[in-house]
Amino acid sequence: MTIMQEKKALRAEILLKRNNIPIEKKSVYDARIVRDLMALIQARNCTNVHAYLPMGAEINIYPLIEKLLGQKTNVYCPKTLKNRKLEHLKLEALDKLEEGLWGTKHPNQKSIYEGSFDLILVPGLAFDAHGNRLGYGGGYYDNFLSQHPHAYKVALAYPFQIVEAVPTEAHDFKVDTVVYHDL
Repeated sequence: MTIMQEKKALRAEILLKRNNIPIEKKSVYDARIVRDLMALIQARNCTNVHAYLPMGAEINIYPLIEKLLGQKTNVYCPKTLKNRKLEHLKLEALDKLEEGLWGTKHPNQKSIYEGSFDLILVPGLAFDAHGNRLGYGGGYYDNFLSQHPHAYKVALAYPFQIVEAVPTEAHDFKVDTVVYHDL
């Protein structure tokens, strides 16, 4: 099996598991992960946080984003463009979002932020103990992360998303840590 085939199979397996988490269990996981992530952000004194806006069965980080906005932390979110590009827009409020490509959402701001980030929340489907990450296959975050080598890169996961080894290629970018919880 090629690396591309391994990635495709692992994506399908994890998506199926993630889409079938009972809502009660998902809520408990999400709350614990948000709590631990908030503690991490505070411990690192982050003032510029890049956060994706979750979709589908991804971990619900909206409560975290609300807390960060309430504490006057700068929160920036990606706007997905074609050709594996992201624009980064400041989030003022969660009720000021627009629909984007492929079911994504982004802030309705027009000015693009091109500064640095203290911490980047990185979406993904599978992770291993070495920081390897399996994304959705578009290459958006690999491109983005390569442009911000000094930002602390954090992934969020349910326990079944932690695997022994993520199949990787030279262009795949690692995360610094994965926040997850067992029940």
